[in-house]
Amino acid sequence: MLRELIIAGCGGFVGTAGRYLVGKWSAGMWHGSFPMGTFLVNVIGCFIVGLFFGLLENSRVMTPSQTVLLITGFCGGFTTFSSFANDMWILGNKGNWGVFALYLSASVVLGILCVWAGRAIIR
Repeated sequence: MLRELIIAGCGGFVGTAGRYLVGKWSAGMWHGSFPMGTFLVNVIGCFIVGLFFGLLENSRVMTPSQTVLLITGFCGGFTTFSSFANDMWILGNKGNWGVFALYLSASVVLGILCVWAGRAIIR
């Protein structure tokens, strides 16, 4: 179990660093009230999870260690549902209901579509 914990932590470090970089990049590119950094990492993360689970389920090419590294570690560190929930709370608290509805619906719909696309590519 300690070995898997270390593997997951390494993947998490890379995912978290990627999340940080996407956030910094998007903050410089996007200046509206829409939380673009969190949105991007969640949508990209959903696509990557779809790819990894597609590999795991369809071709069985991922070892248990790779699954822990890539799905649990990297994707867990990269995606930001807790930040998403906090962004939603902030938008609602400010009464910014239009952006709230757009962000919620776009995140869920595009997230599901990206998981589907990742799995479809592997098939």
